[in-house]
Amino acid sequence: MDTLEILGARLKELRKERRIYQREMGDLLGITQGHYQKIEHGDVNIPVLTLCTLAGYFDVSTDYLLGLSDERRPLR
Repeated sequence: MDTLEILGARLKELRKERRIYQREMGDLLGITQGHYQKIEHGDVNIPVLTLCTLAGYFDVSTDYLLGLSDERRPLR
């Protein structure tokens, strides 16, 4: 699994845990539902600021989202 696929899978898992629709995630990021769906499918790369926004929203580390760590919580 490549980094974009891992990112997409982890975002989908986190979104479903919070019972949030893809449309709501698109609204949060200022993108369409379709574009967000492509992120979850691992079809598109995202800007680093979007990655940081998602990590902050879900209270996880960027390393977790990218598959570099299996620890969800950011080090503080």
